Amino acid sequence: VTDDIIFEIELIKQIEINIDYILMLVKQYHDSNREDKEVLITIQKAINADPELRSKKKLIEAFIADVSVIEDVIIEWNKYVAEQREIELTRLIQEERLKPEETRKFMDSAFHYGELKTFGTDINKVMPPMSRFGGGNRTEKKNAVTEKLMAFFDKYFGIGEAPKFTASINQ
Repeated sequence: VTDDIIFEIELIKQIEINIDYILMLVKQYHDSNREDKEVLITIQKAINADPELRSKKKLIEAFIADVSVIEDVIIEWNKYVAEQREIELTRLIQEERLKPEETRKFMDSAFHYGELKTFGTDINKVMPPMSRFGGGNRTEKKNAVTEKLMAFFDKYFGIGEAPKFTASINQ
């Protein structure tokens, strides 16, 4: 178990190093008044070379396109990631009619422990009320929700500041 934890910590460090490198390039691109297209090519190559960053590609590209003035690229990135993460989780909860508080607790746990547990009763707690008997397609719905939550987790895990999804409920 400790070998798994050490591996996950090393993986997170690697993602952070690659994100830091990309953010340095983003700053360089913005400092050139968005004219140095070679920097964009270098960013694309860096993203494509790292399998862990591929799920974050659209987020990084949107950040490059959306941010106009960059004083401190790390602060801007963390703010951008937090905003997008909240928007996307809220949309996912609404679209799939998930239980908001349970889903937020579930995602807090996933980000804290570094894995999304798709087995056991925790995933069932986030599901919308459905008949367990006949016609509800509960298994299909659970699989679809699990896929979407996993994609969300893969996209945001290891980047930005540590998320706390339940904070917005308690405020």
